[in-house]
Amino acid sequence: MKIVFGHGKYIRGEGLIDQIGDHVGPFGKKVCLFGGKTSLSIVSAPITKELTQHGFEMLPPIWYGGECSERNIYSLKNQVEEFHPDVLLVAGGGKALDTIKALGYLLDLPVIAIPTIASTCAAGTCISILYDDKGEFLEISRNSKNPDLILVDTQIIRNAPVRYLISGIGDTLAKWFESKASNQKAVPNAFNGSAVELARFVYELLLKEGKQATESIRKGVVSKELDDVIDAIIAVSGSISNYGGDDCRTAGAHAVYSGLTIFPEIHEVYHGEIVAFGILTQLAMEGCPDEEIQDVIAYLRQVNLPCTLGEMGIESSHISEEQWQILGNVTVEIEDMANMPFEVTPQMVIAGIRRADELGRRRQFNGC
Repeated sequence: MKIVFGHGKYIRGEGLIDQIGDHVGPFGKKVCLFGGKTSLSIVSAPITKELTQHGFEMLPPIWYGGECSERNIYSLKNQVEEFHPDVLLVAGGGKALDTIKALGYLLDLPVIAIPTIASTCAAGTCISILYDDKGEFLEISRNSKNPDLILVDTQIIRNAPVRYLISGIGDTLAKWFESKASNQKAVPNAFNGSAVELARFVYELLLKEGKQATESIRKGVVSKELDDVIDAIIAVSGSISNYGGDDCRTAGAHAVYSGLTIFPEIHEVYHGEIVAFGILTQLAMEGCPDEEIQDVIAYLRQVNLPCTLGEMGIESSHISEEQWQILGNVTVEIEDMANMPFEVTPQMVIAGIRRADELGRRRQFNGC
C-alpha cells in the first residue's frame, strides 16, 4: 500500500483576510483562531470582524504558546475542547502552524493555515517539528494534520520584514541538496523521483528570482518574482516534502540545524538561516570541492543568508572541545541525519561544520 499526503486547497492573493468568511464557511460555524503574538496583532481584528459579521461563533484569539511543544499542544486542547470547534484557524510562522496542525490531529478537526510570513513550508506539510519548552529540537512528529486550506495574503507577506522571506529561501534551497542525497537510499518510484526533480526546479527558480523577490519586499511592491518565491517556499516546497516523504524530505542540512539548537544563541536565528549554513556543512560532509561550496556561499551572500557560525551569534573560538563533541553526538542522533547516503559520525559533523565556517569566513574576508 502506498499512501501519499498532499496539502489542501492553496489560495494566494491580496486582501484574502478581508474575505475569509467565504473560505471558512464550508468547514462549519464554530471557529478557534490561534497564532503568534505578532501575527494575531495583525490579523485577529479583521478576521474576528469578518467572521462575526458572517455569523460565526468564536472564542477570543489564542496565543499558541511560543514553542511547538507537547505541553503547549495539550494546554491548547484543554482551552478549546469544551467549546467543540468545527475548524481551527492558525496565523503565523512555522512553529505556530506546526502547533495547531498537531492540535488538529489530536482533536480530529480541519485546519486552515494562514501563513503571515513566507519562511517555511510548514503550511503545506503533514508533519510537525516538536521542541521542548526551551526551544531545543526533540523530534519530527507524524501526529500532525495536513492543512485543509492554505490562505496566503500577499499583502501581509509583503509587509513582513524581508528577513523572513530570506529565511524561507534558505529553507527551500535545502530541498534540492537534501532530496538528492536522501533519495540515494530509496527505492526509486514515481513520487520520490518527481520530488527530486521538483526540488531541482525550485532550486533553479530561487537562484534566478530570489534576489529580485527580496528587493520587492524592500520596495513594498508586488512582482512576479515575489509571487513565484512565495509559492515555491510555502506550497511547492511542501509538495516536495509530501511527495518524497521520508525518502527525500530532509537530510544533513536539517540535522545540523537541529543540532545547533543546543546553543542558546541560535534561538534568535531563524530556521531557514540555520538550515542555509547546514547546507554548507552537508556539502562539506559529502566531500564536495571548495569551489562547489563557494558557489553556494556566493548565492547565500547575495541574498544575505549566514555562511559562518559567527553570523549566527556563535563564536567558534569560544566553543570548547566538550561542546564540539556534544554537538557532533547530538547531530548524528537526529532523525534527518539517517537519510544521508552514508553513515555520518560525530567527527564528520564537527569537521564539516568547521570547514563550512572556514570557507564562509574566507569568502567574507575576501570581500565577497
